[in-house]
Amino acid sequence: MTKIHLIGVCGTAMATLAAMLKRKGHDVRGSDQDVYPPMSDFLASEAIPTLAGYRAEHITGDLDLVVIGNAISRGNPELEEVLDRKIRYCSLPEAIREQFLWGARSIVIAGTHGKTTTTSLAGWVLTHGGLDPSVLIGGIARNFGDQGSSYRLGQGRDFVIEGDEYDSAFFDKTAKFLKYLPDVAVINNVEFDHADIYADFEAVMLAFRRLVSLVPRRGLLLVGADSAAARALAEKAVSRVETFGTGDAMDWQAHDLEPAGASTRFKVRRGGSPFGVFEVPLVGAHNVRNALAAIAVATEAGVGAERIGDALRAFAGVKRRLEVVGVADGVTVYDDFAHHPTAVAETLAGLRASNPAARIWAVFEPRSASSCRRVFQDDFARAFTGADEVLIAPIFRSRLPETERLSIPQLVRELRARGQSAREAESIDDIVTGIAREHRPGDLVILMSNGGFGGIHQKLLRALA
Repeated sequence: MTKIHLIGVCGTAMATLAAMLKRKGHDVRGSDQDVYPPMSDFLASEAIPTLAGYRAEHITGDLDLVVIGNAISRGNPELEEVLDRKIRYCSLPEAIREQFLWGARSIVIAGTHGKTTTTSLAGWVLTHGGLDPSVLIGGIARNFGDQGSSYRLGQGRDFVIEGDEYDSAFFDKTAKFLKYLPDVAVINNVEFDHADIYADFEAVMLAFRRLVSLVPRRGLLLVGADSAAARALAEKAVSRVETFGTGDAMDWQAHDLEPAGASTRFKVRRGGSPFGVFEVPLVGAHNVRNALAAIAVATEAGVGAERIGDALRAFAGVKRRLEVVGVADGVTVYDDFAHHPTAVAETLAGLRASNPAARIWAVFEPRSASSCRRVFQDDFARAFTGADEVLIAPIFRSRLPETERLSIPQLVRELRARGQSAREAESIDDIVTGIAREHRPGDLVILMSNGGFGGIHQKLLRALA
């Protein structure tokens, strides 16, 4: 039995890896500076000992391997002890590769947007299709486990994994997805993001070109060709290439999209010929593209169109992806992870298409490394078209230099100039008070942040009630 310690174990991906390693039969433990729910509860339920704080004495002589989270940097007492004692160490993506991917057919789901939903969809369709895959997701998929899960370990040969372009560790600044040995690679779309680690769009494209170059000759590259940048990657492929999207001349084309309440119906052509009619309990054209990628993956894996259709109808969704967190006084409150201008725009457009008459409140917290930066100033001014009321919360990363920081007053002025009702909020309590005072039955409130947003979800529901 291998004894493994994870530094930074309370990160979502690290905690999931710890659970997978434990289920594989290893002796696993970890440490983190902040050990609190929900990750502390998850680790406890998986019987993984978690040490509070970083201390050199946590690094004991009986350890076979230490996995170093990408938030850990030089000066961390445990990392320094590992380096001093020359204990074997690796990054999270290296651990996943070495422990799970060499013997698998690796299906890597990548792209700037839609990774988590597409990974969840593809993993679920393969599961429903009887292939018993393993799945690793950067979120909580409701189809797996009693309460939903970020992973599934199956006995089949397929491993469906979310391929993140973020860096791997303090000693490896290349994208995580470059370690995932893709037999099938899906690239939904490519845009500039992660401004804290990528200097410009060309640097992002380079990472994706490297991913394309790893797909073997007999493998498959699935390209979301509605994205011009993703489409441009196809010419670099040595493997087979298939395109998917809603545009013309696609290998896989979704067409005749029809909102149906909280679901969307659509037809699919493959190579110009009818393939099937599908319905997925998600809204928006972006989610149809995500489902289309899952259809193409499942077909490559040998699942028939009828089984795929059954699986899509039974998809239970992903936490924090347009998730209804509650209804109070006739107001439906959603939680969504959107933090990039394109994700904000597509999420609002999908909600609007399925609720054409509703008043939609868009409440946005600039929190991610990119969304706090001025680089997206103009894009955010165009992103909220689908909303009737826009509330912008204070910037989470306020220490950025003013020349680099997103200007909320400017954003509000630009939104108003476009004829939208927009305002800057001084605090979370300010947002809650305003909506509680001005709401009316039938309103939809979507809270968008890639973090906890100060617990606003329950605060708002309590105020409305």
